[in-house]
Formats: sequence, structure tokens, C-alpha cells
Amino acid sequence: MQIREYIPVITLRPFIRSFLIIESEYEVRNDVLPDTSLVMAFRLKGAVNASDDGVLAPAVLGGLRKTARSLYYAGNTANLLVVFRSAGAAAFFRMPMHELFGASVSLDHFIGRQALADIREQLMEAADRATQVDLMQQFLLRLWRQSQPDMLVQTAIQRITAHDGHLRIKELLDGLHISQDAFEKRFRKITGASPKQFSSIVRLRSVITKADDTTLTEVAYNAGYFDQSHFIKDFRAFTGKTPRAFYRSSLFW
Repeated sequence: MQIREYIPVITLRPFIRSFLIIESEYEVRNDVLPDTSLVMAFRLKGAVNASDDGVLAPAVLGGLRKTARSLYYAGNTANLLVVFRSAGAAAFFRMPMHELFGASVSLDHFIGRQALADIREQLMEAADRATQVDLMQQFLLRLWRQSQPDMLVQTAIQRITAHDGHLRIKELLDGLHISQDAFEKRFRKITGASPKQFSSIVRLRSVITKADDTTLTEVAYNAGYFDQSHFIKDFRAFTGKTPRAFYRSSLFW
């Protein structure tokens, strides 16, 4: 499997983290961990099956999720992924992002069929991968609703990330001048998850990044997991594997 990353143009950078071209010459399984970014995917050739959704549509928008899932790439497969920033997808789509939680939905539910057919045709006819990314950027600039990032939600995301997801709601709201109920509704509409769900993803990804099979217990304890059985349960739900099996596996992201 080959993964190439492309950086978005300046106008799109507040909303999009990167573009990825994922190509696989042979059949391969890739385990995808929960993350704080919604992802839009266009199939360029071949087929992709998901462990929880079956064969994926040619163009899909994937919401945040609380558990890992496996993607099975057929041989001679290529896909173009748009990886949004944590609050970025809301700048392009009108529906509340949390309605996509745990789901991958065909893009024809959100974008006019003709516009979708046009961009898919352009991608298929493009001379090379860089041109395909350029076409996707032009498509996104047309979709962009000219909205700017919600600074209150951005501040909350920065606080959650800075504390590796280990932050109480009262501490999170300090100085934001908004009620808890109003904040939670606004946060999940834009990010695709409740503050609690979002923090849990950040927390577990932080533990996984900082630890290995020999230091996991200590890192988990420092992250606020004082009950080892509770942590292992959350770890298995998040990764689909025991800690030992996870750190011995090769393909996950």
C-alpha cells in the first residue's frame, strides 16, 4: 500500500488537514482507528469493503466513530481522501455533523447528483494524481459556504487537545461565556461528536501514540485510567485488539 499526502491551498487550510491518495497493487486490509476528523473519500479505481458497511459507495462522507473498523482494499485500487480538520467539514455541508457519527454515507445524499457525476468524471479523466488533487480542491472551493471557523469551538478543541482529552466540562467551559447545554449542541453540530465523545477519542489516541506494549499501563494511568480492566475494555473497543496484539500489528492509522 502506498499513501501520498498533499497539502491544501491556503484558502482551504483552515478546514482541511490534507489530501491523501491511497493506492494498493495487491489486496490488503487496513485497520482505521477513530479520529477527530471527518473524511470524504472518492474511489478512483478498484473496490473497498468496510467491516461494518460492506462495499463502500464510489464517493462517501465518513463521520466520527468510537470504534475501529477494517477496510479491505481489492487489488489495483486507488482512492482520494479529503481529511478535514476537526471542525472543518461543517464549512462545506449544511447538515449537523453529529448526524454522521458512526456512519459512512454516499455523497449523493448531500451533493447534487450532476455535480457529483461531473467531479467523478473529471477525476477519472485526469492525467495524473496531482491533477486529481487540484480538481478536488476546485470542487471544494465551489462547495465552500464562505463561512469562517467557529472560534469558540476551535478554542474548545485546542483545550481538549492540549490536555490530551483529560479535561472536565467545567474546565473546558471556563471563560467561554456559554451555557453547557448550548455549548454541547454547538460543539457536536460542528465537530461531529459530543465533547465527551471527542475527548475520549483524543485521550485514547494520545495513550496509543505515547505508549508501547511495555509502557501502556503507566501511560494509561497518567491519562486518568486508574482501573486497568476499564482501560483494557476501552482500548479493545477503540482498536479492535488487545494491547499486545495491537502493538504487534503493522497496518493501522
